[in-house]
Amino acid sequence: MAISSRLDTARVVATVLLPTLAKGVIVRRPGVMALADRFQSDSAAIDTVRHLRDRYGPEPVRLRITGRSVAVLVDPADVGRLLRESPEPFALATREKKAALRHFQPHGVLISDEPDRARLREVNERALRPENVPVEAIVRDEADLLVRHVMSNGELTWAGFSQAWWRIVRRIVLGNGARDDDQLTDDLKTLRQNANWAFLRPRDKDLRARFQRRLDEHLARREAGSLAASGEDIAGQVPHWLFAFDSAGIVTMRALAMGGSGFRGVLESARLWPTTPVILRESTIATRWHGTWLPENTLFVVFAPFFHRDPDRLPFADRYEPRLWDGPRDPAIVPFSAGPGECPGRDLVLVAAGAMLDALTEHLTFSGVLSEPLPKTLNHFTLRMAATPVGTRVR
Repeated sequence: MAISSRLDTARVVATVLLPTLAKGVIVRRPGVMALADRFQSDSAAIDTVRHLRDRYGPEPVRLRITGRSVAVLVDPADVGRLLRESPEPFALATREKKAALRHFQPHGVLISDEPDRARLREVNERALRPENVPVEAIVRDEADLLVRHVMSNGELTWAGFSQAWWRIVRRIVLGNGARDDDQLTDDLKTLRQNANWAFLRPRDKDLRARFQRRLDEHLARREAGSLAASGEDIAGQVPHWLFAFDSAGIVTMRALAMGGSGFRGVLESARLWPTTPVILRESTIATRWHGTWLPENTLFVVFAPFFHRDPDRLPFADRYEPRLWDGPRDPAIVPFSAGPGECPGRDLVLVAAGAMLDALTEHLTFSGVLSEPLPKTLNHFTLRMAATPVGTRVR
């Protein structure tokens, strides 16, 4: 069994785990993201995982952490196995996830155990089909307003983009009646900020109750043309949908910044800068890896930026390569996870984000987009792109 030295364990904690937690696992912290971008923290983290692989070989590397069996995966085939064999024997509902997500979605599928997990998974898959909602019409309606705003001031910023994006999200999920309900998503953001602290912060039951009451009022309308009209029992799942759409907005803005287009641009953005940088699974039984055994309740850590941008395996690691998505891929390139735990809203997100990219680039030409090699860390909060109407000559 590969067991890291104390020095290497400290290096993983210092360059991979702590920076990921500091940036905000559930909602990003702008100040920390600015520092991470300045020092390109993901570059050091990727180098650390490469070091583990080169020193200890392909088997999972067990860290020397007191009171918790933690193993870091370094082999793409092992990532494929871990995700393929979830939720049994590799549970999605780890202790860490439960502690964080219970702050705002205590009944979500991601932290549910069997048999509830299987039932809720089916509910999510049925409700989140793109054909259930006129996604492209909603996106283009709101994108038109954003285009006018950008034309008036000559640049696209994260602040302007995110306001339009949240209007889109609320309309898709809850209907036109929720379009301007900033308070709903502001309350959710506060709950998510609490969730960043997981075990270390008590749950705000009053705020959680207020958020749920407001959400239930929107759901009760079951407005036609929204996910709320699905007829499913979705009240406990919607907080996670809103949470996930936040990540989709980040991915879309970053795709614009690198000149991406369509759903492949969305996928490449999510590959290059994963919004879920650490994928966790917890073993329910002892499991065998490369001839050795890891005990029950081992926490398996997949650091996605390493597998998505490892230059030793991927010649396109630091460039925009949309053709990657036209054929078979490395089993560890998983921007929406994979296997039974793959994001059930994947197709819906791709349709919405791809439509937003296309709607903006049909009318606007952006300058100052990123050049290759693309940075390992990208702070979306500070992105600003000069924009001119398509066809305008720049002198």
